[in-house]
This record gives sequence, structure tokens and C-alpha cells, in this order.
Amino acid sequence: MAAAAYIKTPGSRSIYLHVENRDALAYQADVLALKYAQNLYGADQAAVGALSPKVPGISNDLPQPGDFRLISSRGQLGATEVLFLGTPPLYEFRYREIRTFSRSVLHILSNVAPGVIRLAMTIHGPGFGLDELECFESSIAGLLDSLVSGSFPPALTDIAILETVERRAYRFDKALDQLIKSRVLEIDPNGLLQLQFGAATVERFRSVGYASDGKPLVFVAMPFRDDMRDHYDYGISNAAQRAGFLCERADYSHFTGDVFEWVKNRIDACKVVVADLSYANPNVYLEVGYAWGRNKPTILLLRDGDTPTFDVQGQRRLTYKRIKDIEESLHLELTHL
Repeated sequence: MAAAAYIKTPGSRSIYLHVENRDALAYQADVLALKYAQNLYGADQAAVGALSPKVPGISNDLPQPGDFRLISSRGQLGATEVLFLGTPPLYEFRYREIRTFSRSVLHILSNVAPGVIRLAMTIHGPGFGLDELECFESSIAGLLDSLVSGSFPPALTDIAILETVERRAYRFDKALDQLIKSRVLEIDPNGLLQLQFGAATVERFRSVGYASDGKPLVFVAMPFRDDMRDHYDYGISNAAQRAGFLCERADYSHFTGDVFEWVKNRIDACKVVVADLSYANPNVYLEVGYAWGRNKPTILLLRDGDTPTFDVQGQRRLTYKRIKDIEESLHLELTHL
């Protein structure tokens, strides 16, 4: 990873902000901060599972939205304590809520655990279909909100952003490097944290999270297969972001309840649907059919050599052999949309 972001704070103190490709449950910290979206998912689910033997009934005592629980890990995790912050349900936990979550973590700890020195956090949203860079930037903006206002633990010196997926950790680290170019945030004579950014970056931090849902959206319908991860990360997502779109998809394996209601909501909200028809996945065809019924522009992708089903044989498609083909052809389509 790149060098940690170096943040000067009042009293000539420093806070190191860095991305680590590490397991959140094993990482050594004073506090590990996790969301609780009224059900257990991902890192919070794993943490509750690890804590259960020493903290009986923990799963029945998790916080409602706006509330929190600070729980001793009793040696079950790398962190000494775990902060569970109650958030809206997963369907409603989007970019604005991610920014609010990060800001709230520092504010809460400033009141209940002012002696915290090392804080560990994860980025919420990418594993559930949201635009991963928008999630990351919303989270960083929330932290900066608290740092600028002075609402953070006075002993804090280290904030680690943890990500177990190596390729995602790398992208987060690169994004941090681009957002905080100087890696130093100075304090003015009045003891206030000053953001030493260019005008474009200042505007980005001012709006990210709050204005995210107003950006044009690409909704992606595609099979969830390990051999297609790079198709999304480096082909479709790169093309969408270069063209100025957010990029989202629905991972059916992570949701409970009526997933297709969420899918319909995102298709209704999007400007264009991108559908990879490879492997003839039935969910993809269902999403395409709904998009057509809603008169949404739809861009169809297909691996070279694959044969589409009868329903779409007469439709124009972008055929690809390489992931780079996806990025180049899709970027051109989105730019001209």
C-alpha cells in the first residue's frame, strides 16, 4: 500500500489514515467499528459469530438505527472492543448513510471512548452491489467531517480502512492517494483542520454521499461468477466511471427478502442498463425484460462465441473477447448515450 495519509490535528498531533488488505477480525486495534443494518451481513456477521461464545445473547442486543453498542471482544478478536452502530436496513443503506456512519463513529467514540488510539473500519456497500469508489469516498468524507469539526477522540492517532479483497484494497488505496494528494492536512493558527485540496477535490468531498443518488446510474445485470469478477471491476465499472456514471449491480446471494423489488427500484432509477448475456443466466434475462418493459436504454454484452437465447437474437450486442474490449466499447456507448 502507499504511504499513510498524514493528518495534522490540533495540539501538533497526527492521525495516520491508511488502507490495509487485512482481515477485520484479526487486525490489532483498540476499536473495530462495524455497522448493524438490522440484520447480519459480512464482517458484522463474522464478528458476532466470533464473539458469541464469550458474549452470550449478543445477537439479541444489537442496536436499532441511530443507537450503538460498544462491546469488549474478550480476546475473541484482534480489536479490544467492537462498536456496532445501528443503521437503516441494507436496502436503505446507501452513500448518504455511509457518510453519516463514518462521521458518527468518530463522534460516538469522542464521547464514550476518548482514549481510543487505533481505530479500524471497513467500507460498506461494495460487497452488496453499490459503486465501490463512491462508497469509499463517502466513508472518507464522513471521517473528514468529524475531523474538521473536532468531534473525534482526543487520543486518536491511527485510522485503518480494512478490506479483505486484495484487488479492492488496491483500488481503495489508489483512490486515497488521488483524493489526498499532499497526504498532509494542516492546522491554521486557530487550531482548525484545513483541507489543503484543489477546488475540484473540495467540491467532491462536499457533495459525495449527499449528492450521490442524483448522479446518472448504470445498473449492471450479469452472472455472479468468480471468472467474471474482472469483467465487472475492470471492464464495465471502469467504463461507467470514466463516462461519469455510478455503477451498481445486485448480488442475490447477499440479500434477504424480496431482492427483485430492490432490483426493480434500481432499474427504475438508472439511466441505462448494461447486461452481460454470457452463460444465459435467467436472472439477467429477467432484469433485461423488466428494463425493456420500463423503456430503459439497454446495452447488451456477449462473449465472442456465445449464442444468445431466441429472445434477444435480433438485438444489437457488443461482442467481446477481452476485458479491455468491454471497457473500450462500453465507454464509447455510454459517452454517446
